[in-house]
Parts: sequence; structure tokens; C-alpha cells
Amino acid sequence: MKCIVGLGNPGREYEMTRHNIGFLVLDELAARNGFSFRKSWWFPACIAKGTIGGEKVWLVKPQTYMNRSGAAVGPILRKGKGAPADLLVVFDDTALDWGRLRVRAQGSAGGHNGVQSILNVLRDGAFGRIRVGIGTKPDMVSLSDHVLGQFSAEEERELVGVVGRAADAAESACKEGIARAMNVFN
Repeated sequence: MKCIVGLGNPGREYEMTRHNIGFLVLDELAARNGFSFRKSWWFPACIAKGTIGGEKVWLVKPQTYMNRSGAAVGPILRKGKGAPADLLVVFDDTALDWGRLRVRAQGSAGGHNGVQSILNVLRDGAFGRIRVGIGTKPDMVSLSDHVLGQFSAEEERELVGVVGRAADAAESACKEGIARAMNVFN
């Protein structure tokens, strides 16, 4: 089983914010592949199950809020008998320009609290990542206001393409492996 986790925050007030780009990418993957999200009875997450490239895949949107994402991801991986190498996490990154992708097979949290929460629970950083650039915060704006802010008009015009490309990278990682996805999308 592969587990693709999109990081974000639950609730309508966060739906179209930069911090929820991981959820948006998973919604795109679900739509493309005919998956349907359902609230889990066992885990604090919405989960969609299906097959991508012949591989069983769980799409997971933790409902724990960003900073506690590990509380959902750890138990799901244990229940599915998955290893960290079976995990791919999609999340926003302020260190990358808007719309840029960076695919990695492993690494640190890079200052992202949601990824740090997963690292704290798994105690192993050997899981894949798709970082989606949301750009650096403007001067005179706090980091939380930037990441929890709505997309600008320009970002909204480009959002479908950015989300689609990140979904392409996730599908590539499932079908052809993370190394191939890194070569194509970085």
C-alpha cells in the first residue's frame, strides 16, 4: 500500500488558503482516479482508497490541523502495515517561489510544522515529499497570515496548473518511483 498525505487544515475558513495546497492536490488526484473521500471512523482523517498504476493507494487528508498531522499519519501507516518509504507527503513551502515543485525521497522538516509532526511520530525521515511553492511572505505580513491567507488573484489564475502539476508528480512517484518523479519535476 502507498499512502499519499496532503497537509492542510480542516474547515471552510481554510479551504482556499495557501497552507491547504496539499488538500487541493489530493482532491485533484481523487477526481482524476475516481476516488471518493470519506471521514474515517478509526483515524482523524478523510481517506480515499483506490489504485494508481496498479498500486493500492490511500489518499489521506488529516483532520488534526497542520501542526498535529503525525497523529493521523502514524496510526494509518501502522494499520496498513506501511513503512515510511511507502509514504508521500504533499505540502506548501514558503522557501520556494509560487508554483515551483521540489520532489524529494527523504529529508528534514525544513521548518514545516506539519512535516515535523510526522517526523516526530515516525522517527524516520525516509519518506517522499512534494513541496509546492507558495512564495515568501511579503514584508509587513506575518508568516501565519501569509500561509493562512487566501490566494492572490494571480495565484488563483495559475492554481489549477500548479495543483495539476503536483498531482502529476504524485502519480509519477506511484507509477514510476520517486527517483523518476524527482528527475522529471525538479
